[in-house]
Amino acid sequence: MAVVSVSMPDELLERLDQFADEHGYTGRSEVVREASRNLLGEFEDTRLEDRDLMGIVTVLFDYETTKVEERMMHLRHEHEDLVASNFHSHVGDHYCMELFVLEGELEDISTFVGKIRATKDALTVDYSVIPVDSFDPIAQD
Repeated sequence: MAVVSVSMPDELLERLDQFADEHGYTGRSEVVREASRNLLGEFEDTRLEDRDLMGIVTVLFDYETTKVEERMMHLRHEHEDLVASNFHSHVGDHYCMELFVLEGELEDISTFVGKIRATKDALTVDYSVIPVDSFDPIAQD
């Protein structure tokens, strides 16, 4: 197995170690491997391929990091065919929340979410994806 060096803030490393201890992992490497597999597999759900989807992406960042807000604006314009709606709100005393409503296919939504996640200083990125081409809330798979 290859050894990889990863840089991360001390606070995140402490949380990672605490998570490993609390959940019975053998160490941080095992947690990082599982998280990597989950991240890579997120958009590999074949039930969503070739379907019309709606995605909701929520980004939280410190309002003093204007680079994040500038990046959100740039991505909104770069993906204007995908972004159906965008909402900016102030949260608490120090944070901003950016919400994107997306309409498109899995690959495009995945690309957009990846670019958001790669934005330096974004504190959290959360998203959900649902098919809208044959929406039936009662149907079971």
